[in-house]
Amino acid sequence: MTVKFLIDECLHTSLVEVAHAASHMADHVNYLGLGGSKDWELMATIRAQDYTFVTNNRSDFLVLHGQEPLHAGVIVIVPNA
Repeated sequence: MTVKFLIDECLHTSLVEVAHAASHMADHVNYLGLGGSKDWELMATIRAQDYTFVTNNRSDFLVLHGQEPLHAGVIVIVPNA
């Protein structure tokens, strides 16, 4: 199964290549010209393009995804503490 990821700007662009190496599709927010977009603006793209969103911005995106009736998911990468 191939997953289509959108990597948030708070994460390194190299994650796109990691996803590709695992045979997944991936884009980075910066590559799409969406850097600096508000979270709710990103949700419009995530929804329209059926992305699974990858971020470390847990609190904002869990709330935004929770408001969606159906979505491809969110992956939260927790920074090393």
